[in-house]
Amino acid sequence: MTTQPVQLERNVWTPINRGVVFFLSAMSIWCLLAEFYGLCTMRTFTLYVFLPATALLVIIAAADAAVGDRRLLRNVLVGAAAGLLAAFSYDVFRLPFVFARAWHLSTVVPPLPLFKVFPRFGAMILGEPVEQPAYSLVAQLVGWAYHFSNGVTFGVMYLAAIGDARRRSWLWAVVMAVGLELAMLFTPYPGMFSIKVTPTFVWVTLVAHLIFGVVLGLICRAVMRRMGTGTTPVDAPALHPA
Repeated sequence: MTTQPVQLERNVWTPINRGVVFFLSAMSIWCLLAEFYGLCTMRTFTLYVFLPATALLVIIAAADAAVGDRRLLRNVLVGAAAGLLAAFSYDVFRLPFVFARAWHLSTVVPPLPLFKVFPRFGAMILGEPVEQPAYSLVAQLVGWAYHFSNGVTFGVMYLAAIGDARRRSWLWAVVMAVGLELAMLFTPYPGMFSIKVTPTFVWVTLVAHLIFGVVLGLICRAVMRRMGTGTTPVDAPALHPA
């Protein structure tokens, strides 16, 4: 009896490649940081760094689908999807604060202009003045798209950082999300967008990021455990007797 040789596909979800994925994904938030710290405009960074970095990440994931064991691809896709769902949850929590007056909730929920930055993001990417009497639909859409890109890329960064969501605690997603928010409070972010950093603003944004982290961590763990993505390639062919 003879057996056919088993050809194991190459695992590219290594610490080095995870670092590359993390770095490329981080270019989303660096669009803002580059503007804050005078490296270049947000528009320039978006067009010449963030978008090419995203394209490169897509190429790397596609290469893993073609010649690898698809572990990198799965982590990128799951992280992106979980990050997007976490961003939706994050924004749903903030809706009552944004529309407290319109929904007649201001006696219970403090009104906070938590969505005011999004059209400003869009204006900055489009090369328009940050402060405008009214923002165009294009600026609104671009700004919201950039906001959700942060959620998507943060999800990918999370999985790249922990390596295996099946085995690592999902609470690391909470630590990363809350840590990111605390770090942003010490950047020029509040001053650039005229945000008053009051105790109410701080606790609301911290709870929102806590929700983001919980949703991100639990989704990633559940999906990865369901997919059985561990150290053994799941697509390896079985032995067949001749």
